[in-house]
Amino acid sequence: MQDFPQTLQKLKQTGNAQDLVGLIPYAQTLGVEIQTQEENRLLFVLPANHDVVGNPTLPAIHGGALSGFMEVSSALYLLFCSQRLIIPRVVDFSIDFLRAGRIVDTFASCEVMRQGARVANIQITAWQDDASQPIATARANFLTEPLELPSS
Repeated sequence: MQDFPQTLQKLKQTGNAQDLVGLIPYAQTLGVEIQTQEENRLLFVLPANHDVVGNPTLPAIHGGALSGFMEVSSALYLLFCSQRLIIPRVVDFSIDFLRAGRIVDTFASCEVMRQGARVANIQITAWQDDASQPIATARANFLTEPLELPSS
């Protein structure tokens, strides 16, 4: 954790959001991918994976895996988009499951609803084939503690 501020600063300078996934082990475990869209917007992808099946009769993505994907996506979004070097710590996460998530690629987008000096509120939407038909929506509140770069 000592070199986390320098690592984060270097990753943000490169502008390659996918490199941030390496900072969060759970994101690596899920196989989260990040695609940079126009205007520096990020699209998060949970690739189709039979290891995250929760209901084998449908089959459907496990709700915990979908929640984890959306929570990790919002943390990565904050890390990438924040003007300051921060470490986001989850205060509250609330999810609404709208449809069963099939075992196909799942996408998520995030939007900062409010970012203050200490707390950020993020809205997350997840979908599969059609962004206008979300499979889940969520809200996350994060403490955004500033990171200090060690003096050289």
